[in-house]
Amino acid sequence: MKFTRCNGLHGEVAIPGDKSISHRSVMFGAISKGTTEIHHYLQGADCLSTIACFQKMGVEIENRGDVVLVHGRGLRGLTRPAEALDCGNSGTTTRLISGILAAQDFEVTLTGDASIQKRPMKRIMEPLSLMGASIESVNGNGCAPLRIRGRRLHGISYTSKVASAQVKSAILLAGLYADGETRVTEPYLSRNHSEIMLRYFGADVRTETETSAASGRATAVIRPARELHGNLVEVPGDISSAAFFLCAGLMVPGSEILIRSVGTNPTRAGILEVARAMGGDVTLLNERAGSGEPTADILVRSSSLHGTVIEGAVIPTLIDELPVIAAMACFADGTTVIRDAAELKVKESNRIAVMTENLTAMGADVTETDDGMIIRGGKPLHGAVVDSHLDHRIAMTFAVTGLCAGGETEILGAECVNISYPRFYEDLRKLME
Repeated sequence: MKFTRCNGLHGEVAIPGDKSISHRSVMFGAISKGTTEIHHYLQGADCLSTIACFQKMGVEIENRGDVVLVHGRGLRGLTRPAEALDCGNSGTTTRLISGILAAQDFEVTLTGDASIQKRPMKRIMEPLSLMGASIESVNGNGCAPLRIRGRRLHGISYTSKVASAQVKSAILLAGLYADGETRVTEPYLSRNHSEIMLRYFGADVRTETETSAASGRATAVIRPARELHGNLVEVPGDISSAAFFLCAGLMVPGSEILIRSVGTNPTRAGILEVARAMGGDVTLLNERAGSGEPTADILVRSSSLHGTVIEGAVIPTLIDELPVIAAMACFADGTTVIRDAAELKVKESNRIAVMTENLTAMGADVTETDDGMIIRGGKPLHGAVVDSHLDHRIAMTFAVTGLCAGGETEILGAECVNISYPRFYEDLRKLME
Protein backbone atom coordinates (compact mmCIF):
# COMPACT_ATOMS: atom_id res chain seq x y z
CA MET A 1 0.00 0.00 0.00
CA LYS A 2 1.16 3.52 -0.81
CA PHE A 3 0.14 6.79 0.84
CA THR A 4 0.83 10.48 0.19
CA ARG A 5 0.04 13.71 2.05
CA CYS A 6 -3.67 14.33 2.65
CA ASN A 7 -5.39 17.72 2.90
CA GLY A 8 -7.88 16.62 5.54
CA LEU A 9 -9.98 13.68 6.73
CA HIS A 10 -13.75 14.14 7.01
CA GLY A 11 -16.75 12.00 7.77
CA GLU A 12 -17.85 9.14 9.97
CA VAL A 13 -16.40 5.71 10.49
CA ALA A 14 -17.85 2.64 12.26
CA ILE A 15 -15.14 0.54 13.87
CA PRO A 16 -15.15 -3.28 13.80
CA GLY A 17 -15.96 -5.08 17.03
CA ASP A 18 -13.50 -5.07 19.91
CA LYS A 19 -10.97 -7.87 19.46
CA SER A 20 -10.54 -8.62 23.16
CA ILE A 21 -14.28 -8.78 23.82
CA SER A 22 -14.96 -10.82 20.66
CA HIS A 23 -12.44 -13.48 21.70
CA ARG A 24 -13.90 -13.72 25.18
CA SER A 25 -17.52 -13.86 24.05
CA VAL A 26 -16.88 -17.04 22.05
CA MET A 27 -14.68 -18.63 24.74
CA PHE A 28 -17.06 -17.94 27.60
CA GLY A 29 -20.07 -18.87 25.49
CA ALA A 30 -18.46 -22.19 24.57
CA ILE A 31 -18.08 -23.24 28.22
CA SER A 32 -21.52 -21.96 29.24
CA LYS A 33 -24.89 -23.71 29.24
CA GLY A 34 -27.26 -22.48 26.56
CA THR A 35 -26.75 -20.26 23.53
CA THR A 36 -24.70 -17.08 23.49
CA GLU A 37 -25.74 -14.56 20.82
CA ILE A 38 -22.95 -12.18 19.82
CA HIS A 39 -23.57 -9.01 17.81
CA HIS A 40 -20.79 -7.04 16.02
CA TYR A 41 -18.25 -9.85 16.39
CA LEU A 42 -14.88 -8.98 14.89
CA GLN A 43 -14.43 -10.99 11.68
CA GLY A 44 -10.64 -10.65 11.77
CA ALA A 45 -8.18 -13.53 11.44
CA ASP A 46 -7.38 -13.65 15.17
CA CYS A 47 -11.00 -13.97 16.26
CA LEU A 48 -11.74 -16.52 13.55
CA SER A 49 -8.90 -18.60 15.02
CA THR A 50 -10.75 -18.65 18.34
CA ILE A 51 -13.95 -19.84 16.66
CA ALA A 52 -12.06 -22.58 14.80
CA CYS A 53 -10.38 -23.84 17.98
CA PHE A 54 -13.66 -24.33 19.81
CA GLN A 55 -15.35 -25.87 16.80
CA LYS A 56 -12.59 -28.50 16.81
CA MET A 57 -13.52 -29.24 20.43
CA GLY A 58 -17.14 -30.02 19.59
CA VAL A 59 -18.77 -26.62 20.08
CA GLU A 60 -21.40 -25.73 17.48
CA ILE A 61 -20.80 -22.13 16.39
CA GLU A 62 -22.86 -20.41 13.69
CA ASN A 63 -20.95 -17.49 12.19
CA ARG A 64 -23.52 -15.46 10.27
CA GLY A 65 -21.24 -12.44 9.94
CA ASP A 66 -23.47 -9.88 11.65
CA VAL A 67 -24.38 -12.35 14.41
CA VAL A 68 -22.44 -15.28 15.89
CA LEU A 69 -24.32 -17.98 17.80
CA VAL A 70 -22.35 -20.16 20.22
CA HIS A 71 -24.18 -23.24 21.43
CA GLY A 72 -22.37 -23.81 24.70
CA ARG A 73 -21.44 -27.21 26.07
CA GLY A 74 -20.88 -26.24 29.70
CA LEU A 75 -17.69 -26.06 31.73
CA ARG A 76 -16.77 -29.70 31.11
CA GLY A 77 -18.44 -30.36 27.77
CA LEU A 78 -15.46 -29.80 25.45
CA THR A 79 -14.12 -32.84 23.60
CA ARG A 80 -10.59 -33.76 22.60
CA PRO A 81 -9.73 -32.34 19.18
CA ALA A 82 -8.52 -34.70 16.48
CA GLU A 83 -5.51 -32.47 15.77
CA ALA A 84 -3.49 -29.64 17.24
CA LEU A 85 -5.38 -26.39 17.80
CA ASP A 86 -4.02 -23.68 15.49
CA CYS A 87 -4.21 -20.25 17.17
CA GLY A 88 -2.84 -18.47 14.09
CA ASN A 89 -1.36 -15.11 15.02
CA SER A 90 -3.44 -14.71 18.16
CA GLY A 91 -1.70 -14.39 21.51
CA THR A 92 -5.09 -13.87 23.18
CA THR A 93 -6.37 -17.19 21.85
CA THR A 94 -3.20 -19.04 22.85
CA ARG A 95 -2.96 -17.70 26.38
CA LEU A 96 -6.63 -17.60 27.39
CA ILE A 97 -7.55 -20.98 25.97
CA SER A 98 -4.67 -22.49 27.95
CA GLY A 99 -6.47 -21.63 31.19
CA ILE A 100 -9.56 -23.52 30.01
CA LEU A 101 -7.66 -26.51 28.61
CA ALA A 102 -5.62 -26.92 31.81
CA ALA A 103 -8.72 -28.34 33.52
CA GLN A 104 -10.19 -30.54 30.77
CA ASP A 105 -9.97 -34.34 30.81
CA PHE A 106 -7.89 -34.67 27.64
CA GLU A 107 -4.50 -33.78 26.17
CA VAL A 108 -4.15 -31.15 23.45
CA THR A 109 -1.40 -29.27 21.62
CA LEU A 110 -1.65 -25.53 20.90
CA THR A 111 0.30 -24.12 18.00
CA GLY A 112 0.26 -21.04 15.78
CA ASP A 113 2.14 -19.12 13.12
CA ALA A 114 5.84 -18.19 13.18
CA SER A 115 5.15 -15.05 15.24
CA ILE A 116 3.19 -16.92 17.94
CA GLN A 117 5.97 -19.49 18.18
CA LYS A 118 8.32 -16.70 19.29
CA ARG A 119 6.05 -15.01 21.85
CA PRO A 120 6.64 -15.70 25.58
CA MET A 121 4.34 -18.27 27.15
CA LYS A 122 6.22 -18.85 30.42
CA ARG A 123 4.14 -16.04 31.89
CA ILE A 124 1.07 -18.33 31.77
CA MET A 125 2.90 -21.65 32.11
CA GLU A 126 4.22 -20.72 35.55
CA PRO A 127 0.95 -19.81 37.28
CA LEU A 128 -1.04 -22.58 35.60
CA SER A 129 1.59 -25.10 36.72
CA LEU A 130 1.31 -23.77 40.26
CA MET A 131 -2.42 -24.56 40.04
CA GLY A 132 -1.56 -28.17 39.17
CA ALA A 133 -1.72 -27.94 35.39
CA SER A 134 0.52 -29.98 33.09
CA ILE A 135 1.69 -27.53 30.43
CA GLU A 136 4.98 -27.71 28.59
CA SER A 137 6.69 -25.99 25.69
CA VAL A 138 7.19 -28.70 23.04
CA ASN A 139 10.45 -27.13 21.88
CA GLY A 140 11.61 -26.32 25.41
CA ASN A 141 11.96 -22.59 24.70
CA GLY A 142 9.02 -21.26 26.69
CA CYS A 143 7.00 -20.64 23.52
CA ALA A 144 4.31 -22.44 21.50
CA PRO A 145 3.69 -25.18 20.54
CA LEU A 146 2.34 -25.98 24.01
CA ARG A 147 1.29 -29.46 25.14
CA ILE A 148 -1.43 -29.34 27.79
CA ARG A 149 -2.71 -32.35 29.72
CA GLY A 150 -5.84 -31.51 31.66
CA ARG A 151 -5.76 -32.08 35.42
CA ARG A 152 -7.59 -31.22 38.64
CA LEU A 153 -6.67 -27.67 39.61
CA HIS A 154 -6.47 -25.86 42.93
CA GLY A 155 -6.79 -22.18 43.70
CA ILE A 156 -3.71 -20.02 44.22
CA SER A 157 -2.73 -16.46 45.09
CA TYR A 158 -0.45 -15.28 42.31
CA THR A 159 1.44 -12.02 41.90
CA SER A 160 2.17 -11.24 38.27
CA LYS A 161 5.31 -9.32 37.36
CA VAL A 162 3.51 -7.66 34.43
CA ALA A 163 0.11 -6.01 34.15
CA SER A 164 -1.22 -8.35 31.46
CA ALA A 165 -4.88 -9.04 30.83
CA GLN A 166 -3.93 -12.22 28.99
CA VAL A 167 -2.01 -13.62 31.96
CA LYS A 168 -4.73 -12.58 34.39
CA SER A 169 -7.48 -14.04 32.21
CA ALA A 170 -5.72 -17.39 31.75
CA ILE A 171 -5.49 -17.76 35.54
CA LEU A 172 -9.08 -16.64 36.13
CA LEU A 173 -10.39 -19.11 33.56
CA ALA A 174 -8.44 -21.90 35.22
CA GLY A 175 -9.84 -20.63 38.52
CA LEU A 176 -13.37 -21.46 37.32
CA TYR A 177 -12.36 -25.12 37.64
CA ALA A 178 -10.20 -24.91 40.78
CA ASP A 179 -11.01 -26.35 44.21
CA GLY A 180 -10.89 -22.98 45.95
CA GLU A 181 -10.53 -19.23 45.52
CA THR A 182 -7.98 -17.94 42.99
CA ARG A 183 -6.36 -14.50 43.30
CA VAL A 184 -4.27 -12.64 40.70
CA THR A 185 -2.43 -9.49 41.76
CA GLU A 186 -0.98 -7.09 39.16
CA PRO A 187 1.31 -4.07 39.54
CA TYR A 188 -1.40 -2.04 37.77
CA LEU A 189 -4.96 -2.86 36.75
CA SER A 190 -4.88 -4.29 33.23
CA ARG A 191 -7.91 -4.36 30.94
CA ASN A 192 -10.80 -5.97 32.80
CA HIS A 193 -12.99 -7.37 30.02
CA SER A 194 -12.69 -10.89 31.45
CA GLU A 195 -13.90 -9.85 34.88
CA ILE A 196 -16.85 -7.90 33.43
CA MET A 197 -17.92 -10.69 31.08
CA LEU A 198 -17.37 -13.55 33.52
CA ARG A 199 -19.59 -11.75 36.01
CA TYR A 200 -22.15 -11.18 33.22
CA PHE A 201 -22.15 -14.93 32.51
CA GLY A 202 -22.70 -15.77 36.17
CA ALA A 203 -19.23 -16.25 37.65
CA ASP A 204 -18.33 -15.09 41.17
CA VAL A 205 -15.52 -12.63 40.41
CA ARG A 206 -14.50 -9.34 41.99
CA THR A 207 -11.65 -6.81 41.89
CA GLU A 208 -9.80 -5.47 44.93
CA THR A 209 -7.67 -2.34 44.53
CA GLU A 210 -5.16 -0.90 46.95
CA THR A 211 -6.11 2.52 48.29
CA SER A 212 -2.53 3.70 48.78
CA ALA A 213 -1.66 6.54 46.43
CA ALA A 214 1.81 5.04 46.06
CA SER A 215 0.44 1.75 44.69
CA GLY A 216 -1.71 0.98 41.68
CA ARG A 217 -1.86 -2.73 42.54
CA ALA A 218 -5.08 -4.55 41.79
CA THR A 219 -6.21 -8.08 42.59
CA ALA A 220 -8.81 -10.08 40.66
CA VAL A 221 -10.51 -12.77 42.72
CA ILE A 222 -12.60 -15.66 41.37
CA ARG A 223 -14.45 -18.52 43.04
CA PRO A 224 -14.91 -21.89 41.31
CA ALA A 225 -18.10 -22.09 39.24
CA ARG A 226 -20.70 -24.83 38.94
CA GLU A 227 -21.97 -23.40 35.68
CA LEU A 228 -21.92 -20.35 33.43
CA HIS A 229 -24.98 -19.28 31.45
CA GLY A 230 -25.13 -18.16 27.82
CA ASN A 231 -26.01 -14.54 27.23
CA LEU A 232 -26.53 -11.76 24.68
CA VAL A 233 -23.28 -9.87 23.99
CA GLU A 234 -23.15 -6.52 22.18
CA VAL A 235 -19.52 -6.03 21.17
CA PRO A 236 -18.51 -2.33 21.07
CA GLY A 237 -16.11 -0.95 18.48
CA ASP A 238 -12.45 -1.65 19.25
CA ILE A 239 -10.70 1.41 20.68
CA SER A 240 -7.36 -0.04 19.55
CA SER A 241 -8.65 0.13 15.96
CA ALA A 242 -10.33 3.50 16.53
CA ALA A 243 -6.95 4.84 17.71
CA PHE A 244 -5.65 5.12 14.16
CA PHE A 245 -8.52 7.39 13.11
CA LEU A 246 -8.35 9.31 16.39
CA CYS A 247 -4.66 10.07 15.90
CA ALA A 248 -5.08 10.71 12.18
CA GLY A 249 -7.81 13.24 12.97
CA LEU A 250 -5.47 15.07 15.34
CA MET A 251 -2.41 14.85 13.06
CA VAL A 252 -3.81 15.66 9.60
CA PRO A 253 -4.56 19.42 9.31
CA GLY A 254 -8.16 20.39 8.59
CA SER A 255 -9.67 17.10 9.78
CA GLU A 256 -12.90 16.30 11.63
CA ILE A 257 -13.90 12.66 12.17
CA LEU A 258 -16.77 11.06 14.07
CA ILE A 259 -15.91 7.53 15.21
CA ARG A 260 -19.09 5.61 16.02
CA SER A 261 -19.79 3.22 18.92
CA VAL A 262 -16.34 2.74 20.44
CA GLY A 263 -15.70 0.89 23.69
CA THR A 264 -14.44 3.35 26.30
CA ASN A 265 -13.71 1.01 29.20
CA PRO A 266 -11.33 2.98 31.47
CA THR A 267 -8.85 0.08 31.50
CA ARG A 268 -8.54 0.48 27.72
CA ALA A 269 -9.11 4.19 27.11
CA GLY A 270 -5.72 5.62 28.08
CA ILE A 271 -5.31 7.00 24.56
CA LEU A 272 -8.12 9.48 25.28
CA GLU A 273 -6.23 10.71 28.34
CA VAL A 274 -2.96 11.03 26.43
CA ALA A 275 -4.55 12.72 23.40
CA ARG A 276 -6.08 15.37 25.67
CA ALA A 277 -2.80 15.77 27.58
CA MET A 278 -1.14 16.55 24.24
CA GLY A 279 -3.74 19.23 23.46
CA GLY A 280 -6.01 17.12 21.29
CA ASP A 281 -9.61 18.15 20.62
CA VAL A 282 -11.42 14.92 21.55
CA THR A 283 -15.09 14.80 22.66
CA LEU A 284 -17.18 11.82 23.78
CA LEU A 285 -20.80 11.83 22.62
CA ASN A 286 -23.79 9.54 23.22
CA GLU A 287 -22.16 7.71 26.14
CA ARG A 288 -23.89 4.46 27.09
CA ALA A 289 -23.29 0.92 28.38
CA GLY A 290 -23.93 -2.36 26.59
CA SER A 291 -23.27 -5.85 28.05
CA GLY A 292 -21.51 -4.11 30.93
CA GLU A 293 -19.02 -2.26 28.69
CA PRO A 294 -19.08 1.57 28.41
CA THR A 295 -19.43 2.81 24.83
CA ALA A 296 -19.45 6.24 23.15
CA ASP A 297 -19.07 8.07 19.85
CA ILE A 298 -15.76 9.95 19.59
CA LEU A 299 -15.54 13.31 17.79
CA VAL A 300 -11.97 14.32 16.95
CA ARG A 301 -10.70 17.50 15.26
CA SER A 302 -7.19 18.38 14.07
CA SER A 303 -5.23 20.10 16.82
CA SER A 304 -1.96 21.81 17.69
CA LEU A 305 -0.24 19.14 19.74
CA HIS A 306 2.55 19.29 22.29
CA GLY A 307 4.77 16.66 23.88
CA THR A 308 4.01 14.77 27.07
CA VAL A 309 5.31 11.99 29.31
CA ILE A 310 3.55 8.61 29.10
CA GLU A 311 4.43 6.21 31.92
CA GLY A 312 3.25 4.17 34.89
CA ALA A 313 -0.35 3.12 35.43
CA VAL A 314 -1.59 4.48 32.09
CA ILE A 315 0.66 2.14 30.06
CA PRO A 316 -1.50 -1.02 30.37
CA THR A 317 -4.53 1.03 29.24
CA LEU A 318 -2.95 1.93 25.89
CA ILE A 319 -0.21 -0.65 25.26
CA ASP A 320 -1.56 -1.51 21.77
CA GLU A 321 -1.98 2.16 20.88
CA LEU A 322 1.60 3.21 21.68
CA PRO A 323 2.88 2.76 18.10
CA VAL A 324 0.40 5.26 16.66
CA ILE A 325 0.84 7.55 19.69
CA ALA A 326 4.59 7.55 18.98
CA ALA A 327 3.89 8.54 15.39
CA MET A 328 1.54 11.31 16.50
CA ALA A 329 4.23 12.61 18.85
CA CYS A 330 6.42 13.33 15.80
CA PHE A 331 3.91 16.03 14.82
CA ALA A 332 3.75 17.58 18.30
CA ASP A 333 5.85 20.49 19.54
CA GLY A 334 8.46 19.48 22.09
CA THR A 335 9.50 16.09 23.42
CA THR A 336 7.36 13.06 24.20
CA VAL A 337 8.78 10.37 26.49
CA ILE A 338 7.34 6.84 26.65
CA ARG A 339 8.47 4.76 29.65
CA ASP A 340 7.51 1.48 31.37
CA ALA A 341 6.54 -0.06 28.02
CA ALA A 342 8.99 -2.97 27.71
CA GLU A 343 5.94 -5.13 26.94
CA LEU A 344 6.08 -3.65 23.42
CA LYS A 345 9.11 -5.82 22.73
CA VAL A 346 7.09 -9.05 22.88
CA LYS A 347 4.08 -8.13 20.76
CA GLU A 348 3.62 -9.26 17.14
CA SER A 349 6.96 -7.55 16.57
CA ASN A 350 9.43 -5.70 18.79
CA ARG A 351 7.38 -2.53 18.44
CA ILE A 352 9.95 -0.29 20.12
CA ALA A 353 12.67 -1.27 17.62
CA VAL A 354 10.34 -1.33 14.61
CA MET A 355 8.80 2.08 15.36
CA THR A 356 12.22 3.63 15.95
CA GLU A 357 13.59 2.14 12.73
CA ASN A 358 10.68 3.22 10.52
CA LEU A 359 10.10 6.68 12.02
CA THR A 360 13.82 7.40 11.70
CA ALA A 361 13.64 6.36 8.05
CA MET A 362 10.95 9.02 7.59
CA GLY A 363 13.15 11.71 9.15
CA ALA A 364 11.85 11.70 12.72
CA ASP A 365 14.09 12.33 15.73
CA VAL A 366 13.46 9.18 17.81
CA THR A 367 15.65 7.45 20.38
CA GLU A 368 14.99 3.87 21.44
CA THR A 369 15.26 3.10 25.17
CA ASP A 370 15.06 -0.15 27.13
CA ASP A 371 11.39 0.40 27.97
CA GLY A 372 10.14 2.92 25.45
CA MET A 373 11.10 5.83 23.22
CA ILE A 374 12.02 9.50 23.28
CA ILE A 375 10.42 11.43 20.41
CA ARG A 376 11.49 14.99 19.67
CA GLY A 377 8.63 16.36 17.64
CA GLY A 378 8.37 19.08 15.04
CA LYS A 379 10.65 17.77 12.31
CA PRO A 380 8.97 17.43 8.89
CA LEU A 381 8.63 13.80 7.85
CA HIS A 382 9.17 12.43 4.36
CA GLY A 383 7.92 9.28 2.70
CA ALA A 384 9.86 6.03 2.97
CA VAL A 385 9.54 2.32 2.40
CA VAL A 386 8.23 0.94 5.69
CA ASP A 387 8.54 -2.71 6.73
CA SER A 388 5.46 -3.68 8.77
CA HIS A 389 7.17 -6.86 10.00
CA LEU A 390 3.69 -8.34 9.41
CA ASP A 391 2.47 -6.49 12.52
CA HIS A 392 -1.04 -5.15 11.92
CA ARG A 393 -0.65 -2.17 14.26
CA ILE A 394 2.62 -1.12 12.61
CA ALA A 395 1.02 -1.24 9.15
CA MET A 396 -1.96 0.87 10.24
CA THR A 397 0.29 3.33 12.10
CA PHE A 398 2.32 4.11 9.00
CA ALA A 399 -0.74 4.35 6.77
CA VAL A 400 -1.92 7.35 8.81
CA THR A 401 1.63 8.69 9.26
CA GLY A 402 2.06 8.68 5.48
CA LEU A 403 -0.89 11.09 5.22
CA CYS A 404 1.21 13.73 7.04
CA ALA A 405 4.53 13.17 5.27
CA GLY A 406 5.99 14.65 2.11
CA GLY A 407 6.38 12.29 -0.82
CA GLU A 408 5.22 8.69 -0.91
CA THR A 409 5.13 6.15 1.92
CA GLU A 410 5.05 2.50 0.89
CA ILE A 411 4.09 -0.19 3.42
CA LEU A 412 5.46 -3.68 2.92
CA GLY A 413 3.31 -6.54 4.21
CA ALA A 414 0.32 -4.20 4.34
CA GLU A 415 -2.19 -7.07 4.14
CA CYS A 416 -1.47 -8.01 7.78
CA VAL A 417 -4.22 -5.57 8.85
CA ASN A 418 -6.61 -8.48 8.21
CA ILE A 419 -5.61 -9.78 11.66
CA SER A 420 -7.71 -7.13 13.39
CA TYR A 421 -9.28 -4.76 10.82
CA PRO A 422 -9.86 -6.25 7.34
CA ARG A 423 -11.48 -3.12 5.87
CA PHE A 424 -9.07 -0.59 7.38
CA TYR A 425 -7.69 0.81 4.13
CA GLU A 426 -11.18 1.07 2.63
CA ASP A 427 -12.46 3.02 5.64
CA LEU A 428 -9.41 5.30 5.59
CA ARG A 429 -9.85 6.06 1.88
CA LYS A 430 -13.49 7.06 2.42
CA LEU A 431 -12.41 9.74 4.91
CA MET A 432 -9.97 11.11 2.32
CA GLU A 433 -12.65 11.62 -0.37
